[in-house]
Amino acid sequence: MTTYTIHPIVMGTKVFDKSMMTYQFGAGTPYTIPIYCWYIKGGDKTILVDTGERNPICSAEREAAIGGKIYTFEEGLARWGIKPEAIDVVIHTHLHNDHCENDDKCPNAVFYVHERELAHLHAPHPLDIRYVEDYLETVEENGQVVTVEGNTDIVDGIRVIHTPVHTEGGLTVLIQTPAGTAAITGFCVIDENFNPPKEARAMEMEVIPPGTVVNSYKAYDIMQAVRSMADILLPLHEPRFAAMGTIPE
Repeated sequence: MTTYTIHPIVMGTKVFDKSMMTYQFGAGTPYTIPIYCWYIKGGDKTILVDTGERNPICSAEREAAIGGKIYTFEEGLARWGIKPEAIDVVIHTHLHNDHCENDDKCPNAVFYVHERELAHLHAPHPLDIRYVEDYLETVEENGQVVTVEGNTDIVDGIRVIHTPVHTEGGLTVLIQTPAGTAAITGFCVIDENFNPPKEARAMEMEVIPPGTVVNSYKAYDIMQAVRSMADILLPLHEPRFAAMGTIPE
């Protein structure tokens, strides 16, 4: 089986209340999360997971908060000698705008998304304002989008599983690496969601769902299942990856 290395590239940030990450915990605490584009190196295709923000705020304050540098799409890819037109495959964890704003810069890529994400993109619920059709308009018109219904092999050594935690069409990406199976979560969480603080553990909570959640009970169970699948767990917005060039190191 083909194995890969994973390269997190920060292509944006958000500053908000920490409870947006940790369901019912951390309210009132300002928190900065990185927004990643993940370059998956190995095999015969150039693969990304998500494409990040189109016009990220690149400030010293935000870089200090996450412990790493923030790049534009072109700058981030150039670190690895890649141009947008060289991208063959993009796998979307979900279609909230900050995960897909650079899609139209990849004219030769095939985009894998869950069918429920595409449905919500075009008919979002009023409570969810983070779906923006504009960012996928070009690639949809060009026939570049492929929808998946459930667990699917994308290429040898890379598989997606349906994880409706943060959104109904969330896809967790399982990647074979030299150190075992890595899971880029298909939902917006940090390390603390999988390693709860003592006050959560005292309530016998083994994980904390994300602050924005489809169904908190189901999310809890899905998160436990994802953790059990992974030798390397990569929560989608964990700040410590901002300083890491390669996973596994």
